[in-house]
Amino acid sequence: MIRLILIAVGAVSLVLAVLGAVLPLLPTTPFVLLSGLCFSKSSPRLNEMLTRNSVFGPELENWRNYGAISARAKSIAVASLAATLLVSALMQVSVSVLMIQSSVLLLVAVFILSRPLPPA
Repeated sequence: MIRLILIAVGAVSLVLAVLGAVLPLLPTTPFVLLSGLCFSKSSPRLNEMLTRNSVFGPELENWRNYGAISARAKSIAVASLAATLLVSALMQVSVSVLMIQSSVLLLVAVFILSRPLPPA
């Protein structure tokens, strides 16, 4: 049962990653990493397919081997975080929600930026 749940979470995460590759406010890398984690624990075949993928495989391997995020992925992720906060502000959400959101997004940005770059 756990195996099927992990496969389902990995599949949904991968769909979100694919959407994130074309939608500006949806990040790709975190969803690829979640898919990789779920597939590595549940399905060697799906894990292998994801790792060999020409689009997502390199980012996943950088994370697995070095705990690293590429400069391009970092830039896109931080820009997406900032855009998310901007959209919330433009939607005139309450100040308390903006404060909570900005705190969480700041912590996420610090984590992303603190990850090393992959070796050349």
